Amino acid sequence: MTLAAVILAAGQGTRMKSSMPKVLHPVAGKPMALYALDAAGDLNAAPTVLVIGHGGDQVRTIISNSQLPTSNLQFIEQKEQRGTGHAVLQAREVLRDRADTVLVMYADMPLLQTTTLQKLAILHAQSRATITMLTVCADDSMGFGRVLRDSDFRVTGIVEEKDATAEQRAIRELNCGVYCFDAAWMWDHLAQLTPQGHKHEYYLTDLVALATRENKMIEALVLDDLSEVIGINTRVHLARAEKIMRDRINERWMDAGVTLIDPATTYIDADATIGMDTVIEPNTHIHGATRIGAQCRIGPNAIIRASDIGDACTIIASVIRESKLEEHVRVGPFADLRPGAHLARDVYVGNFGEVKNSYIGEATHIGHFSYIGDAELGAHVNIGAGTITCNYDGKKKSRTVIGARAFIGSDTMLVAPVEIGARAHTGAGSVVTKNVPPDSLAVGQPARVIRKFK
Repeated sequence: MTLAAVILAAGQGTRMKSSMPKVLHPVAGKPMALYALDAAGDLNAAPTVLVIGHGGDQVRTIISNSQLPTSNLQFIEQKEQRGTGHAVLQAREVLRDRADTVLVMYADMPLLQTTTLQKLAILHAQSRATITMLTVCADDSMGFGRVLRDSDFRVTGIVEEKDATAEQRAIRELNCGVYCFDAAWMWDHLAQLTPQGHKHEYYLTDLVALATRENKMIEALVLDDLSEVIGINTRVHLARAEKIMRDRINERWMDAGVTLIDPATTYIDADATIGMDTVIEPNTHIHGATRIGAQCRIGPNAIIRASDIGDACTIIASVIRESKLEEHVRVGPFADLRPGAHLARDVYVGNFGEVKNSYIGEATHIGHFSYIGDAELGAHVNIGAGTITCNYDGKKKSRTVIGARAFIGSDTMLVAPVEIGARAHTGAGSVVTKNVPPDSLAVGQPARVIRKFK
């Protein structure tokens, strides 16, 4: 079986009350459309067509700039919103004769798991059905259409909730809007759809009735887990999906050997990775494609975004953004590592230390109340309390270089560009405006070298 996919992402999502296209709203830090595209990729659906409409340029840009491989992805615009059947029809010229089976799904169902889609595709192939659809039984209709069956329990049609009779609305089996179609049959029959309902839309679901009239085989995979097919139409739905996804992610990491002290207050994005025997304390947020190594202790009250954390690191009540920490680094409490911070192994950044766009050499200590920006520090440097690299003169930023084993006294102002030599010292309260040679002591305002150690 060769498989292609059509993912529907053209809806406006008016109930979200947002200027952002609905399918770009994130769930666990990831635009919901990417979950559907990831699933299609896992199924080796090639090509995959994303049908876009409202905010299409924005959707195209965000998806194209993601880490998702896009070699098999094509965007097609549905310029008029004329229903799901019309949306799928837009992909006909691209996909006709490219695959014998077409998977159709929505981009606003991020909780739908790849394993479920695999089961649907396998059932479709084994049964040789014309249509294989995903259904679920539930008391809450969630606005889904009802699955109609005959006395032999064969699927005969789908009726949309807004068009259903009172008797039909009592049916508990719901259409999830996820299908595998025989491609040749589907492309030939989409043009036979007629507009329905008060909006005169072309319903993809009407293909089921067409298949029934032609005595074609229709199979249904009944889903056990209702949560997988929660569609997101409002901010309330978005919050529910976020909670379910977060619970799944947390359970996956606990199964992988990560300790979460309080999963209810632990927030881990979908693209983050965590090593074995790491402990995550309460109220910790791990965002983006963050990598955390093994045997770390993170939190409580830590926020880490798009950073690389080595093994055996400790981060307490601190913010780390787009930074790299090597092994055995200790940070916090109340430290702030801004983009471009790179801490070598055994570095310590204490309370209210701030590092930005700087390399901090091995075993260097920045105890407290210091700002290190646009700097390069060697190994075993001691940064006294209140030290500031004055990196900005109002027009440009300049770098500070501090050699290995230098000792920077408390309340030192390092006015960049400036270089402090290896093993050099500065006195407390110094304002350093000129380079300090290695093995020297500089003191004063402005600082002057008053002693050589060698």
